[in-house]
Amino acid sequence: MRSIVVDASGPHRLAVRDVPEATPNPQQVVVRVESISLNQGELRYAMTGASDGARPGWDFAGTVERVPQTGQGPAEGTRVVGYANGGAWSERVCVSPEHVSVLPDDVTTNVASTLPIAGLTALWSLAEGGMLAGQRVLITGASGGVGHMAVQLAAASGAHVVGAVRRESQQEPVIQDGASTVIVTEELAEASAHGPFDLILESVGGAVLANALNALTREGVCVSFGNSSKTATVLEPEAYMLGRTRMVGFFLLPLFEHRSVSQGVDRLIRLVTAGDLRPRIGAQAPWDQIGEVAERFMRREISGKAVLILD
Repeated sequence: MRSIVVDASGPHRLAVRDVPEATPNPQQVVVRVESISLNQGELRYAMTGASDGARPGWDFAGTVERVPQTGQGPAEGTRVVGYANGGAWSERVCVSPEHVSVLPDDVTTNVASTLPIAGLTALWSLAEGGMLAGQRVLITGASGGVGHMAVQLAAASGAHVVGAVRRESQQEPVIQDGASTVIVTEELAEASAHGPFDLILESVGGAVLANALNALTREGVCVSFGNSSKTATVLEPEAYMLGRTRMVGFFLLPLFEHRSVSQGVDRLIRLVTAGDLRPRIGAQAPWDQIGEVAERFMRREISGKAVLILD
């Protein structure tokens, strides 16, 4: 079968190549993949640290081709979306039935493929803030794959949402997602003027994270789920001694050891069908364009998600 692999000799380090056929164990379902979506974390690893021949990929959507020998999981021919711990960018993928969710007719595989990693990161990060109705919520990277979903989910929950972006061209989509205000900023120094905030979802790191913490209410929570700037954050401890602000480090993949992927994605699908979540696909292309699309995505030139379609 074919798969996207790391090709260190190629111009983009990623290419479609022939690989051994997927071989499931007795507990796994085989899915014929139709759509995949890209995430910053897996691309950063694939393009900078993965060994030659590695097969990255987390998010996929397609059709069940073979059920497990145990008989569990969706029937053959069922449309599903799911998560694989690597290797999802392939013509076929073998995963546990607990890592796939059945798709209703009104949700396309392209839209569904955007949900597992970005959607669950947004959903479970926001949950750290508790009841969001009436709260002031700040979301950095608000036009990105996770950020645009977090803005929509927070707004649908009744929060007053402020989004932060780096370019003026990114403002309007974030307003359409439900943000009341959008800050165009490099280091988030302007955040305090729009706060204080009960909850902040932060993914840039460096000075942005420091300024975000300074914009919290005395009992506010900052959820740090990324460091796209790859810079250190300098904090003044005295600023937090009189309050009870809290910073939570959030990394999604370890949570799958004790949280249900399928139940979480089922919830996201219900939000999509209800109109409370509208994944934005900023780029859609055949999967043999993985190299070009990946580089644009890593440069933050794509708003929302990037989806590749298998031929």
